[in-house]
Amino acid sequence: MKLSLFSDYALRVLMYAALKGSSFQLDEVTEAYNISRNHLAKVVNSLSKLGYLDTRRGRGGGIQLGMKPEEIRIGVLVRKTEDQPVIVECFDAATNTCRLNGNCRLKGVLAEAMNAFYATLDQQTLSDLIAGAPGSRMKKVLMSAGTEG
Repeated sequence: MKLSLFSDYALRVLMYAALKGSSFQLDEVTEAYNISRNHLAKVVNSLSKLGYLDTRRGRGGGIQLGMKPEEIRIGVLVRKTEDQPVIVECFDAATNTCRLNGNCRLKGVLAEAMNAFYATLDQQTLSDLIAGAPGSRMKKVLMSAGTEG
């Protein structure tokens, strides 16, 4: 299974927000990850609509987490940000033209694998992703972006 860039960027933005622990500007994230501002603006807008981020415009505005990191389940987030949950054609009854439909075990095996994928992600929270020494190292790398050189 491959995540879309949108989901990848959503996870990165939320990790940045959790590591920062305070309000930040979009440009900080674009510098930290070296990702297009336009792409990240779309991601932030979507995460805001979903309640994961709070955004404020104007003087004193910024972006910050809209939920506690321990409340953000990674599986739920990925389900909400992925736009292509169909792995193979036979998963979508509206577009399925496979002649083997109903006579093949592939669909069941892939469904089981996808369920296992999400079950693993469901066990993790944003807090888990930024915990411990790895979180400290990520924070050091991300928060020093743009200050080098």
